[in-house]
Amino acid sequence: MTFLDEWKQFSNARIGLERFGGSISTKEVLRFRLDHARARDAVLLSPNFPKLLEELGDLGKPKNLPSILLETKVHSKEEYLRRPDLGRRLASESLSRLQPLAGGFDLVIACVDGLSAKAIDENLIPFLRILMVAIDKKGFSLAPLVLTKGGRVAIGDEIGEVLNAKVSIVVIGERPGLSSADSLGVYITYRPQVGKTDESRNCISNIRPSGFGFESAVAKTMYLVEESIQRKLSGVDLKDEMPPEFLLKSKDNPSLID
Repeated sequence: MTFLDEWKQFSNARIGLERFGGSISTKEVLRFRLDHARARDAVLLSPNFPKLLEELGDLGKPKNLPSILLETKVHSKEEYLRRPDLGRRLASESLSRLQPLAGGFDLVIACVDGLSAKAIDENLIPFLRILMVAIDKKGFSLAPLVLTKGGRVAIGDEIGEVLNAKVSIVVIGERPGLSSADSLGVYITYRPQVGKTDESRNCISNIRPSGFGFESAVAKTMYLVEESIQRKLSGVDLKDEMPPEFLLKSKDNPSLID
């Protein structure tokens, strides 16, 4: 085994590509084109919103949590890509449907399609199953589950403000890479309100089976949520001082989310 083969065990990055003369091998060229097509599909396709809404309803049943599908001011995928500002605000009809659900909640989970339909279709519900168990163990009150079409990260500010939640947890499909078209991102904001900017949020990235595993990501999320509520802040003012052992996969350390 060469040193390049050893490196490949720890990364999907394109290292040590096969070459013939001055050219990359046909196998590597085809693999690149396949990964590029998967990344484009992740951005341009839409998640299966009816199925996701049904599954969110099933997750909320034990706690009688309603689930709701909202839309932003975006009208097409092309507009979504060209006008990020429109993905940060709810459409008027969706806002009217959300307002009657307002209350005093500790947390709101806003699930957003973002830039990866694949991530939302494949990884959202498995991640939420673990997250909601952890939230229940901590005794936090949870707002209705929100699924948002055509949203950006900042849509969680308006959703959290309308529902009057202390902390918003935005779970969004991340911009795909050539070896990671299925990554979720989590953004945590204390006292969300329209107009907050990215320095007000804490981010957990690369959440997927082949990246930052669901159990470890949930442990990290709950740590940041608890610290945010206790210290009444988030973003650059909230330093991540989580002990290194919490970054272990919970299959080796199942107590992480207790």
